[in-house]
Amino acid sequence: MESLLSPVILFFVLGALAAFARSDLAFPEPISKALSLYLMCAIGLKGGILVAGNGFTSDLLLAAVAGLALSCLIPVGTFFVLRGFGQLDATNAAAVAAHYGSVSVVTFIAGNQILTDSGLPPAGYMIAVLALMETPAIIVGLILARGGTGLKFQSGNELLRETVLNGSVVLLTGSFIIGLVIGKDGFAPVAPVFETGFNGLLCLFLLDMGLLAARRIRLARNLTARLVLLAIVFPVVNGTIGCLVGAAIGLDVGTTTALAILAASASYIAVPAAMRLALPEADAGLYLSLSLAVTFPFNITIGIPIYTSLAKLMV
Repeated sequence: MESLLSPVILFFVLGALAAFARSDLAFPEPISKALSLYLMCAIGLKGGILVAGNGFTSDLLLAAVAGLALSCLIPVGTFFVLRGFGQLDATNAAAVAAHYGSVSVVTFIAGNQILTDSGLPPAGYMIAVLALMETPAIIVGLILARGGTGLKFQSGNELLRETVLNGSVVLLTGSFIIGLVIGKDGFAPVAPVFETGFNGLLCLFLLDMGLLAARRIRLARNLTARLVLLAIVFPVVNGTIGCLVGAAIGLDVGTTTALAILAASASYIAVPAAMRLALPEADAGLYLSLSLAVTFPFNITIGIPIYTSLAKLMV
C-alpha cells in the first residue's frame, strides 16, 4: 500500500483517469522530452557517484552478467509463447519479444525512487546493468525474426546507430561515466538541480506517461484478450525469474528488486526505434500497445510492489 499510495504512482493514476475521462490535459512535446532527458541524466549521475564511492565489486560483475543473460534469454521464451498461445506470426512475435527482453528506463526510475523512499535503495551499479540490457534483446529479436521468416537484416550501420547509439543509451551511459569521474564532491555544485527537484519532476513525468498510456489503450484496435493476458503474465514471470537470479547471486533486497524490475519491464523507446528500421513490416501499433499501454501501467501500479515482496521472501 505504501508503494501504491506514493506520489509517483498517484500522479500516474491521475494522468490515466484524465485520459479515460477525455480531458484535454496534455503536455507539450518539448516539455515531455525535456523531463525524460532530465530524469535519465539524474539517475545516471547518481548511479555513477554511488559506484565511485563503493568501487567496482564482484556484485556488480555478477549483476551485469545476470542482466545480459536475462536480456538474451527472455526474448526466446517470449517468442515461442507468442507464436503458440498468442497466435502471432514470426515477425510480430519477434518484434514483441524484443520489447520484453529489453528494459524500460522509466519503469526502472520509478521503481528505484519507490525503493529508495521505502528504505531499500538499489545499488548504484544497476544503472550500468540497465544500459547493458537495452541492446542484446534487439539483436536476439532480429535473429528470431530472420530464422522464422527468412528476412535479412537491414543496413547494419543504421541498425547499430538505432541500438548502441540510441539517445537513452548514450545519455544514461554518459551520465553514469560522468558520475564515476566527478564523484560525490564534484556532484555537490549541481546537486540542487538533480536531487532537490527530482521527485517533483518525476511526478510530472509520470502524469504525462499516465495520459499517454491510457490514450494508447483507447486507440488500440488490434489487441486480443490472449495478448493482453500475456502482457500481464510476461512481467510477472520475468520479474519472478529476476528475483530468483538476484537472490541466487547474493544481491540485497533492493538490488534484487531492481533486477526483477528490469527483467519484468518492456521497452517502448529504444526498441520501437530499432524495430521501425529493422522490421518495418511488424505492427508498430501492436508492440507499442502491449508494452506501453498494458505492461507499463501494470508494472508501475502493481508489479513493483509484487517484485519487492518476492525479493523480501527470497533474499
